[in-house]
Amino acid sequence: MNRWYQLSLASRMALVMVLLLLIVQFISFWFVRTTVQDQARTEIKANLQVGERIFLRLLDQNAARLRDAAGVLASDFGFREAIGSGDTETIISALENSGERIGAEVVALLDTRSRLISAGQGSSDRVENTLNTLAKDLVGTDAETRLAIINETPYQFVVARVRSPLTVGWVLMGFPIDQKLVNDFHSLSGTHALVMAAQGTLPLQTIVSSLPFTPNHPKKQGLPDPDIYSHRDLSIEALGGRLKITLLRSIDEVIAPFSALQQTLALLTLASVALFALGGRIAAGRVTRPLGKLTAVTESLEKGDFNITVDGTERHDEVGLLARGFERMRHSLDTQRKEILHLAYKDRLTGLPNREQFRLLLEEAIGAHPAQQTVNQESPPCAVIILNVDRFKHVNDILGYAFGDELLKAVALRLESRKRSERDIVARLSGDEFALLLHQATAPDALYVAENIMQAFLEPLALDDQTVDLSASMGIACWPEHALTAELLISRAEIAMYAAKARTDAALVYAAELDSSSAQNLSLLSDLRVAIDQGQLRLFLQPKVATCSGKVIGAEALVRWIHPQRGMIPPMQFIPFAEQTGFVRQLTLWMFEDAARQWHALQPADGALRIAINLSTRDLLDQHFPGHLANIMQRHGVAAAAFCLEITESAIMDDPTRAEATLNTLSQMGFKLSIDDFGTGYSSLAYLKRLPVNELKIDKSFVMGMAQSESDITIVRSTIDLAHNLGLSVVAEGVESRDLLENLCRLGCDEAQGYYISKPMPADQFPEWRLSFTMSTSRPAA
Repeated sequence: MNRWYQLSLASRMALVMVLLLLIVQFISFWFVRTTVQDQARTEIKANLQVGERIFLRLLDQNAARLRDAAGVLASDFGFREAIGSGDTETIISALENSGERIGAEVVALLDTRSRLISAGQGSSDRVENTLNTLAKDLVGTDAETRLAIINETPYQFVVARVRSPLTVGWVLMGFPIDQKLVNDFHSLSGTHALVMAAQGTLPLQTIVSSLPFTPNHPKKQGLPDPDIYSHRDLSIEALGGRLKITLLRSIDEVIAPFSALQQTLALLTLASVALFALGGRIAAGRVTRPLGKLTAVTESLEKGDFNITVDGTERHDEVGLLARGFERMRHSLDTQRKEILHLAYKDRLTGLPNREQFRLLLEEAIGAHPAQQTVNQESPPCAVIILNVDRFKHVNDILGYAFGDELLKAVALRLESRKRSERDIVARLSGDEFALLLHQATAPDALYVAENIMQAFLEPLALDDQTVDLSASMGIACWPEHALTAELLISRAEIAMYAAKARTDAALVYAAELDSSSAQNLSLLSDLRVAIDQGQLRLFLQPKVATCSGKVIGAEALVRWIHPQRGMIPPMQFIPFAEQTGFVRQLTLWMFEDAARQWHALQPADGALRIAINLSTRDLLDQHFPGHLANIMQRHGVAAAAFCLEITESAIMDDPTRAEATLNTLSQMGFKLSIDDFGTGYSSLAYLKRLPVNELKIDKSFVMGMAQSESDITIVRSTIDLAHNLGLSVVAEGVESRDLLENLCRLGCDEAQGYYISKPMPADQFPEWRLSFTMSTSRPAA
């Protein structure tokens, strides 16, 4: 089919016309051939009927000849005297002489009781029995003939009465049905004959045939191919077996006169095909030439040449209609191209370059040649700053998308105001992510610009009677220090930005330890795999207290890694890439195992203290995770209600269906569920309503911002009200001052966690700290 469409339209049209002609000619040829064959078979049928009569006539003629010869012998005086005197030698000699004259192979004398007296050839018992039986059937009917099978050969027999003057015996003569007979028949009628015979119940075998036999055993040859010969069977009664005569006529011989007609038809067909092909090609060309011109128009449009003339628009046929359509398309594409070229490299909202144009400008700055995959190492250094606006999603959801758009425009203006020169480029990559390209800049230069940007963000943004405090996380990557290609440089700047956001730093310069794919981190991952078995991990706890009463009611479990060579490794150096590689599942199970093991020792005498453990996306997507937790709880005799499982919004949204199924199972087991870092992810209230959560944990960026921003206070108050309306408790993290704790108490927050209360501590120090805290620390009034 693909090869068909590779042909030109004119060729396909000509081929279709020729194909149709061939189909018509084939049908005509088939009809003529079928008619000829039917006529030939009708003629053959008539010829076979005539042949049957001729064959029977030959048998009658042979029988008459035999009867005449037998009559002559029976009338011979000497023969009769020999019979009367019993002269056996004379009788045998007369029989043999008479048989030789007429070609009879069997000549015999029978007495009046039809018993064999003598025979003209050697007679076996089988021949004598056959002759005796024949004599009994033929005696009294000297004009009658009879066929018999003797030694697998068919014979035609007659008898004649011997009178002297009374009947003294019978002369019996037999003539074989042999090759001469069928050859004579074929010469007379043009029809072939097969003589098949069998003695007793044996299968029929061909005895003689006018057809040429194969060199193999001729008597085992069956009927010829019925597609070559038509036949007519003639069954004849024979003594001692069965006799079948098959008459055959060659179909090809009858059809041969028509072959010339068929050859003439074939030549006419070939001539017609040639004429049709030539005419079809000419006719198709008159249609396809204008289409070829329109194809040239499309090729010009493909090359970007829109200043061309479309021929054929003045025509009033279908080609003219198509040409006018092409002209309208050319004009429309030209208009759209101009608009696309204007928008392809610009962000419609802010008017800044988009990601694609930023990449092209960066490649130009580093002297890259994408076609040759080369970089000009002599180009001056440059730096890329990737900036992500903190909490934009939450602000966007609370204050509306229109406000969010205006916020992004304001961010663009502030970034433009912090450029060092007109050569520096500010771009919007996506959503709330921006980028700066600093020409002839190193890492210290980029950090200086990042500091200026951070200072610009300290000023609250007032829009539509709303005041919003801006903050951002920035990542820096420099060429050629951190990457040699534009894509890799942008990617590593983004890695540094995400690391800065995770550490709540304003800006970070890319380093290999921030990238889970770096050689350093691969080595660290290898060490982490044996850290669990060698006991290098430690369980730390950070207390949670009731916001107003100050009672210690829980703790968040954290992991610390004491490396034998590197010492204390911060969680941010191994947790992120453990999540990327999936090893975080082993870390989660280790924390549950160790927390459950120490749970009884951590409990106060007056009540149960709940331990919170963070779950990752990998945990939620592991269908065996609930079963692993059940085994741990049973092994240490701890109830599921003793733990609170903290899940980030992004972990839920990676695969909401599977995450929801896992959370439902954990909730049914009795675990308390909490949404961690609420307000920084990408979830919706619809999912929050559906999930079986019991608690919301407000991100520390909002809590810490309450001291400077009324907007953050509004956001925290709205989150607390939302949670309580949904029947959920609220935990605030990042509480680092007494004023924040008192403010949270007034807003109705249920629990608090932060450095003001306590930093994370080893689990074995927690009971002593709890007693000291309860006894010596005064809490703020409600």
